[in-house]
Amino acid sequence: MSGQPEHVLVIGAGLGGLRTAEQLRSAGYQGRISLVGAEVHEPYDRPPLSKQVLTGDWEPERTRLKTLDELEDLGVRVHLGLRAVALRPGEVELSDGASLHGDAVVIATGLVARRLPGQPAHVHTLRTLDDALALRTELEKIGSLLVVGGGFIGAEVASSARSRGIDVTVLEALPAPSSRALGPALGALNGRLLTEGGVDLRTGVRLTGFADAGERVAVSLEDGSIVEADAAVVGIGGAPDLGWLDGTGLDVANGLACGPTGRVHGVDGVWAVGDVAAWDGHRSEHWTSAGDQAAAAARDILGAEPPPAAVPYFWSDQFGLKIQLIGDPDEADELLPLHGEGLTGGTIRGTVAGYLAGGKLVAVAGFGAARLIARYRAHVGGDTDRSAALKFAASL
Repeated sequence: MSGQPEHVLVIGAGLGGLRTAEQLRSAGYQGRISLVGAEVHEPYDRPPLSKQVLTGDWEPERTRLKTLDELEDLGVRVHLGLRAVALRPGEVELSDGASLHGDAVVIATGLVARRLPGQPAHVHTLRTLDDALALRTELEKIGSLLVVGGGFIGAEVASSARSRGIDVTVLEALPAPSSRALGPALGALNGRLLTEGGVDLRTGVRLTGFADAGERVAVSLEDGSIVEADAAVVGIGGAPDLGWLDGTGLDVANGLACGPTGRVHGVDGVWAVGDVAAWDGHRSEHWTSAGDQAAAAARDILGAEPPPAAVPYFWSDQFGLKIQLIGDPDEADELLPLHGEGLTGGTIRGTVAGYLAGGKLVAVAGFGAARLIARYRAHVGGDTDRSAALKFAASL
C-alpha cells in the first residue's frame, strides 16, 4: 500500500474498532471506512456490564458509545451481526458469505470468554451485553451465587450481587484474587475488600468438574468437597477472538504479533488494536489501551506522526471503592507503600503503593485514592526512584 488508503476496513465494533474509525477522521482521513461487528448491538461500553448494568442502575442504552446515526454522520458504513470468517490479502470474508475489500484492515475483534471443561449451558459467562442482561435476570430471582475466578470481573460481579443482598461464594485458584494484575500483596488487599463486603472467598482451590445438583449449580473441588449455589458465573478471563484467522499462517497463540504502531507482523496492510493485539510482545486488555492503540494505528495507516506514548491505566469498581493502577507493573521487583494503612492491616480506603523496577517507579496502584493517584501520573515510567517517590508521597 502506497499513500493513504481509499478504504479502511475495521473488523470489530467494540471500543478499539470504534476509536480507530474516530481517530482516522480526527486525523483528517477523507476516504471510506467500514466497521464490522459480530454483535447486533451498536458499539457499547463494556466496563459497566459487570457493574451498573448488572446492578440494574443502568439500562442497556446508557452503555451505547455511538448510535447508527452518529456513525453515519462520521462517514462510517456499519455491518452489524456479521462475523469475519476469513482473511485474504486486502479482503475479509463475512459470515453471510459476502466479502469486503479494504486497502487497510484493522483487526479489533476483542476477546471471547473462557469456559471450563464440561461447563453446563446454564452457567453464565460475562463478556457481552447479552451476557450481562441474562445474568441480571438471574440475579433478580436467586439467593446465592457462585463465582469461579477472583479477578476483576469476578470481583465486580460479586460486588454487584452483594449489592442485591445475594449470598456470594468466590473460588480462586491463586493464593490471592487479582494477583496477576496487582501482585500478591495488593491482591491480598483486594481479597480483604471482598471478605469485608460479605463474600465467602476461597483461595488456592481448584475445580475438578461440575456435579449434578438438579436445578442448582454445583462444582466439585480437588479436596473432594462440593460447593452449591442457585446460579453460577465463570469469570476466568478471555481468549483473543482470532479463530477466523486459521489458515493464514499468522501466529495467534498470544494475540496478533504487532510492531509499536499496531502493524501485524507477517502480513501487509493489516493492523491490530485492543485485546487481540500483542504490541511488541505485550498484550493489554485494559479499556484505555484500546483507545491509545487506536490513535497510534490510525496515524500509522495515514503515514502521520504517532501520538505521544500514553501511560497505561486501568480501574475496577468494587464494594463502593475504586481500584486504580497507572503504569506497567509487570517487571516490578519491589512494592513500596506510599499512603494509607491497608498493607499493615488497617483501613483499605486511601491505600496507595508504588511498584519499583531496578529502583525506578514504574507503576502506582491505589484503593479509593483517586486524588492521590492522579498526582503520580507524571512520576511513573520516568526517573523517579525510591527516595524521590517517598519524598513526593510525604509532600501530599
